[in-house]
Formats: sequence, structure tokens, C-alpha cells
Amino acid sequence: MSSDNSLEFTLRDILAAINPTGDDWSARLRLIEELRVVVRSLESLRGATVEPYGSFASNLFTRWGDLDVSIELPNGSYISMSFGKKHKQTLLQDVLKSLRRRGGWQKLQFIANARVPILKCKSSYLNISCDISINNLNGQMKSKLLFWINEIDRRFRDMVKEWAKAHDINDSKSGTFNSYCLSLLVIFHFQTCTPAILPPLQEIYPRNMVDDLRGVRADAEKNIEETCAENIYRFRSDKSRMRNYSSLSELFISFLAKFSDISSRAPEQGISPCSGQWENIETNTRWQPKTYALFVEDPFEQPANTARTVNQRNLSRISETFQTTHQMLISGNQDYNSVLATLVGPQVSQFLQRRPVHNPRPRAYISQNSRARPQTDRAVNLSMQGQNQFQNARVDRRPNTNGATMQRTVNAAQNQVQQVWRPRSDR
Repeated sequence: MSSDNSLEFTLRDILAAINPTGDDWSARLRLIEELRVVVRSLESLRGATVEPYGSFASNLFTRWGDLDVSIELPNGSYISMSFGKKHKQTLLQDVLKSLRRRGGWQKLQFIANARVPILKCKSSYLNISCDISINNLNGQMKSKLLFWINEIDRRFRDMVKEWAKAHDINDSKSGTFNSYCLSLLVIFHFQTCTPAILPPLQEIYPRNMVDDLRGVRADAEKNIEETCAENIYRFRSDKSRMRNYSSLSELFISFLAKFSDISSRAPEQGISPCSGQWENIETNTRWQPKTYALFVEDPFEQPANTARTVNQRNLSRISETFQTTHQMLISGNQDYNSVLATLVGPQVSQFLQRRPVHNPRPRAYISQNSRARPQTDRAVNLSMQGQNQFQNARVDRRPNTNGATMQRTVNAAQNQVQQVWRPRSDR
């Protein structure tokens, strides 16, 4: 086996370890149903629904990933605009009290003064952490758009998150990247590599999405979906577009190289996935006045900065992390375990050491000239998304004791939501 492909095989080992299994999907479905039971028991939330969003809804989560859910308040067919922050805080306090009374939940934490008030909790028997918010339709729609982008090129799903966690740069509470910002960095990398893998996101949705979430919800979502579907279809069917056949290892190494100088570029330039370009902060009136160490614009909620929690001290450390990982991976003469320790944390490393690995483990890790085509067939191709479709996947509150029954439930939910969430042109 050529050493040129060794990093590629290591990355595939990692992906095989972190990709969610059917049991991981089932556990999250059970947790969603448990929260629905809690919400139905509260008079203050009568008629409300529980709808997943975030990495689970985008099909970007790992087997150890958290779950994000939004409690959607009833407002007929219209998008709720009148519920203020104080009201949301009161409702989350009601949920917190109910979880305490019922038992089976730990690490309960109410973050009332966050930009979006959040109730954090963890299911004791499922061992899954969950963030609960109120009326977070913006988050749900962003998750849907990330799901569609993942459908354009599946390599998007496989990039960087475990590496970022291993180096403690994926924690907004400590002044580094949140997961959404990391996803946007990967999108930006795919937009700016040669040839480009993804278009500027303004070519998928040309307006500010959050401004269009008004009025009748079904109409607003349909308009956004149809616009995205048409533009995604146009991009994917463009026969004149050059295809990028870089391997995952090549894309990962070029990603590290691209952002190795991010701390030195950040004072003057920001990252715009909307335009697919670095933009000068001084001439971009949307980003003035400059008050952040780093600007990564939210393409669906302009001019919000998804890197607003990154401080200057951590930005320097982030840049150094990109640099050192890049240098380590291109240096060669590294053994499997040292590369693994560079790419993932102890949990994934220990998991890989316990399981049989079918890929060879060459000792040298030189992948710059690798020309392996991307692996797009996924071991687990589960496109599960959240919104009302999940309400039809009714699961028992108790831990699963019937694997076959649960798998049938998961498969049925998968088939249903794949049809609903896939852009209309693909149905």
C-alpha cells in the first residue's frame, strides 16, 4: 500500500468510528419523544411541538454528538414573532422544573441571558446532552440549508469537527469556534479551493433568509425551499463546471494550510460564505464598526458574526493549532497512533484501539500528492431531519429493548423525512 494514501485511510478509520449508527439515531428519537412528553404535561406549553435542529437535523452529527431542539409555540399557521426573551425565559423555567420533578435528567443548566436563552440537560439513561430553546425557527432553517449543502457534496460532512474538539477550539463558551462557525469555515474552504466544490451561498439563496421568515410558515418555508432547490439543481447539473476530485486527506491538509494565517488576516479581512470570498472589513459597511477578533459572517442571517465568541488570545492559539497540525501531517515518518492523537481526542482513539480496523496502517503519513477519489458511499447513510416529520416517529420513552422494532421505526422515519427534506427537484 502506497504511503501516499495512508492519511486517507486513517481518516476513514476515524469516520467509521464517529459516524452514527442506527442505535445512535434511535436514542435521539427516544430523547425527542421524552421531551415531547414533558412539553405536553405543561399547561403553559399547551399545543407546542418539539422540533430538532442543529447537527442532528443537518445529518452532520457524530455518534457522541449532542442534540438541539426547539419548542415551537402554537400560533396557528403563522410564524410567531411576538414572544419576547423574557417570555421564553419563563417557559424554559417551567420545563426546567418539570425535568427536575420527573427525574432521569442531570447537568441541568439554565442560561437565561444568552443571545438565545437555552436550557441544557442530559438524559441519564441515554447519556445524550441536549440544548433546548424556544421558537428557534431560524436555527431549524439553517439546519435544513446545511443538509442541502451536504447533499451537494458529501465530503462536507467529513471535515474537521473531531479535530477541532481534540484541540479545544470547538467551544464557544471558552472563546473559540461554535460548531456552526466551523461548518461555515468548511463551506468557505470548499468555495475557495481549485476547482471550487461549492458555489457562493448567495447563488443558492440570494436574499437574507431570516428576513423572509415572515407570515404563513408553510408559505415562507416553501418559497425558501423552492428557491434553494432550483439553484442547487442548476449548480449540480452544470456540465461546464469543473469537478474537484481531491481526496478527503488532500482537502483536510489544504483546509489547515488555508487558515494557518487566520490570526494575521483577521484584523483586515473577514470571511463571507455568502460571497465565497475574503472581504475587507474596512470597506464592508455591514461589518462596521469592527468589534470582533474574527468575522465569519452568517450567510443566512447577515450581518451576524458566527465567530463573535472568539477572542484575540484564542485566535492566536487557533492559528497555531492549524499551523502545527498542518506541519505534522506533511512532515512524514509519523506512526498511526501519533497521527490519530493529532486528529481526534482520547474517546475516539480508545474506541479505535478497541475495535478491529480493516484498513492497513502504513507508518509514513505523506498525503500531499495523493489522487484517491473521494469516498462518497457512507457506511451509514441516514438522512434524518427534524421538524414536524419527527412528530410522526413515535418512540417509547423507555430504553429500547427490541432492536428490530426500533430499527423499523428508524427506517420508516428516515424514508419519510428524506422525501420531505430533499429539495423538490430531486424528488
